[in-house]
Amino acid sequence: MLLLTLALLSHPADSARARDLAVAPGETLRITTMGAGQSVVLIPGLFGGAFGYRAVVRPLVAQGYRCIVIEPLGYGWSSHPKQADYSFTAQTRRIGAALDSLGVGRALFVAQSTGAAIALRLAVARPELVRGLLTIDGGPVESAATPGMKHAFKLGGFAAKLALDESTLRHDVRRKIIRNSGDTSWVTDAVIREYTAPQAADLDGAIDAFHQMSKAKEADSLADRLSRYHGPVRLLVGTVRHPAEVSEAQLALLRDRLPNFRIESVPGSGQYINEEQPAVVVAAVEGLDRASQ
Repeated sequence: MLLLTLALLSHPADSARARDLAVAPGETLRITTMGAGQSVVLIPGLFGGAFGYRAVVRPLVAQGYRCIVIEPLGYGWSSHPKQADYSFTAQTRRIGAALDSLGVGRALFVAQSTGAAIALRLAVARPELVRGLLTIDGGPVESAATPGMKHAFKLGGFAAKLALDESTLRHDVRRKIIRNSGDTSWVTDAVIREYTAPQAADLDGAIDAFHQMSKAKEADSLADRLSRYHGPVRLLVGTVRHPAEVSEAQLALLRDRLPNFRIESVPGSGQYINEEQPAVVVAAVEGLDRASQ
């Protein structure tokens, strides 16, 4: 699976490098780097990892950007330690530590879904790392413990392990992706296999990580600190209504608290704009680059 992902991401074929970076004992983050030039750090949602950005990374690399995909702990191919802190606050510290290790600063950021909640916290906590932020249908969520996760684990992790196998995982992820997409033509069996491959490879570990996410608590409110970040933040939202869309309350919060914020609507798309209309994401990164000069 990793070789296929690298082949899909690379431009040229030998430019992609994937590595597992230790950020704490038992905690490793999968980092995929390709290209050279101004750094663009991409944070994916829970499923898909670097593979989910393949149609965005290739043209960005061709235009002279260095793309760095960082998968948070428990996401994608990063490790799934059972007893780790999966709060967004802890995830933010890990991303910052990874960037420090890589020597990356003042990067442009792209974050999808829940990855946006981590990127927004990083912008507030470490503004010297974030020159500008593009969020793809992701808002200022206050907790990794979403209602869906809480419901899934109401009977505990052991019950979840009994109920979930690889086939069920693929079925559930496919259903969720289709419900949250406008154009679903990209949702093929091969794509779903890639999106779920990391969790399927360590199903028990992934379930343990999801269980910990469902119980995660944040020490501080993101809403109270958003106004501290003064760099440009752009939000792409699909116009097709979908269950995971950014709420009106979150949109109002972003408008009210961020000094340099703009929403850009993407007709015909849902949550997965990076899959449905990747050219829009590439153009938005270029615009963010100009706005952050």
